[in-house]
Amino acid sequence: MNKRKWLYFWGLVIATIFISCHRLPPPSTSSVTIKLSGWGGSPVEQKLLKQVLQDFEAKHPTIKVKYEVISDQYMDVIKTRLIGEAAPDVFYLDALEAPFLMSQNVLEPLDSYIKPEFYLADFEENLLNSFKYKNHIYGFPKDYSTLALFYNKKAFTKAGIRNPPTNWDELLFYSEKLTDKVNKFGFGESPELARQTYKIKAYGGKLIDKNGYAAFANEAALTGLNLVIEQYQKDRTSALKSDVGASSGSDMFGQGKVSMVIEGNWAIPYLQETFPQIDFATAEVPKINNKKGTMVYTVAYVMNKQTKHKKAAWELISYLTGKQGMEKWTATGFALPTRKSVAEKLGYDQDALRSALVAGVNYATPWQVGEYPAAIVNNFDNQFLSALLGEQPLNQAMLRAQNNANQQIKMME
Repeated sequence: MNKRKWLYFWGLVIATIFISCHRLPPPSTSSVTIKLSGWGGSPVEQKLLKQVLQDFEAKHPTIKVKYEVISDQYMDVIKTRLIGEAAPDVFYLDALEAPFLMSQNVLEPLDSYIKPEFYLADFEENLLNSFKYKNHIYGFPKDYSTLALFYNKKAFTKAGIRNPPTNWDELLFYSEKLTDKVNKFGFGESPELARQTYKIKAYGGKLIDKNGYAAFANEAALTGLNLVIEQYQKDRTSALKSDVGASSGSDMFGQGKVSMVIEGNWAIPYLQETFPQIDFATAEVPKINNKKGTMVYTVAYVMNKQTKHKKAAWELISYLTGKQGMEKWTATGFALPTRKSVAEKLGYDQDALRSALVAGVNYATPWQVGEYPAAIVNNFDNQFLSALLGEQPLNQAMLRAQNNANQQIKMME
């Protein structure tokens, strides 16, 4: 091969290599899409979550999040999809519903995903425990609320009351002083079990026994519940929302129909936006039987065990419940952070309206009643309201509710 042919040959080789290199496919930028489902909240909540998800996607360019709102029959939809293997990758799970799903082997245990930098010890233990089952963690709480006493400052001043009640006897006494004869009451009562459990616990009562059956017809439980009955029937210083034409406890308080209510963090933005003229303050729930008590409600992000994108699903959960994501989610005060460091950074323990709510998280009773909550809650609520309205004695009502609930539970087991 002469020199000219040799140079021509190598020229072709180099040109081929050059062209081939330029034809190589670009580096893989394939992404996965994670489906996240939750129930419908307020427009403010929806907008806030979408902002947090946009931040997550910006930091995780290979993960896209498809957010779905299930606006009706949320848990029925989730359970149906889990059975049909069509459930979302990540979804909301209320503490009330957690025991049943955790026992059904449909949730991914999250223990193996936890790294030291996730800082597990930062979570409020009382909240995290609601999502533990047989030594595994199945969810991380995204936010919470306890209950606190909301009181009308102008009404207190008018009645000559300087400070909020610190125990139930004081609450009853103040309720009498605050009750007028014309459609105004000292205290607004919410009779649902979700608001009454801490009163049952105050005297050593319990909701369920060790086997998960209803057990709220015991004497200790009746002692706590009787506080509600006597104030409503005998003292006539408390009112239900239906008595004053209101839609909720917050609403009857905002309308000025009652001077005190026991509500959660959700009441603060509602009152500020809907009733800006009302001057109110908060305090810890008054002691009962010389014991501090309140309720705590929380919701976790959990992972579908059948998801095909477990790594990406964990990245989403760890961001949403990590320090950075949680701070973004709770910075407006719409929700309270479940991480102690975030709560401290945002100053909620010093906040004039929220400090009472934060103070209660350590001694609060978690809103959880075993693996079959619907049977217990529905029967209690129906029968307790009947007793409150004077249609039957309290002990008879609670025994009937307990027996009906347990019959239903046995049929579902």
